[in-house]
Amino acid sequence: MATTDAPLTGKTIIMSGGSRGIGLAIALRAARDGANVALLAKTDKPHPKLEGTIHTAAQQIEDAGGRAIAVVGDVRNDDDIVRAVTETVGEFGGIDIVVNNASVIDLSRTLDLEPKRYDLMQDVNVRGTFMLSRAALPHLREAANPHILSLSPPLNLDPKWLGAHTGYTLAKYGMSLATLGLAAEFGRDGVAANTLWPRTTIKTAAVGNILGGDKMLARSRTPEIYADAAYEVLTKPAREFTGRSLIVEDVLDDAGVTDLSQYSPGVDESELFPDIFL
Repeated sequence: MATTDAPLTGKTIIMSGGSRGIGLAIALRAARDGANVALLAKTDKPHPKLEGTIHTAAQQIEDAGGRAIAVVGDVRNDDDIVRAVTETVGEFGGIDIVVNNASVIDLSRTLDLEPKRYDLMQDVNVRGTFMLSRAALPHLREAANPHILSLSPPLNLDPKWLGAHTGYTLAKYGMSLATLGLAAEFGRDGVAANTLWPRTTIKTAAVGNILGGDKMLARSRTPEIYADAAYEVLTKPAREFTGRSLIVEDVLDDAGVTDLSQYSPGVDESELFPDIFL
């Protein structure tokens, strides 16, 4: 039974990815309330360059006070999605929240982007978001305060972003369009669907390995800022708070969190690196 002090107590989240980084931080924040978390991810075995697996993430969620199941699978595979939803409902009795966290990034210019990489981004980012949400919707309709949250940016048609890395832009905007479409389609059923994106880069493997190494990580905020903002969104009344393209820092400001230094200790605000699409 959820309480005002711990509104996600007993709530069930199904999340794509979540073995590490932002997704895991969101799961751990929910676990502190006593939430149930089902992770659908491929990371069954340790990776030489990436920390954590779906199993270590599940253990961390349990240690934080939640309950967890690890469903080894691929969000590109329809059978894996159905299995994840089925196992989640079987274990926890329903689904209250979908977090579309899994995402592939490739900032290659159009002529340099391999077709397979384009397809991978579309399949994980756009199709995965749509299909996981779709599979969970019958259960969300039965939930008391159902939410879909996609970690994707607001739609910004400035040529600066449309032309910078068209393949990746299409994939991330596709996530946002799918989410806003679900908000419009299922709002009458009381299912909220929103997107959430940060104003600065976040300390993740993608930022370190793809965008700029240790120097970029030193100018990025911790994943906990994303997790705290996601928590604020997921605890809002679903019928009143939907169809929005939200910015992490604005969500926290609205919640009364104005000092963000805790998320970037020792770094001046002017030194933080701005994220893309804003």
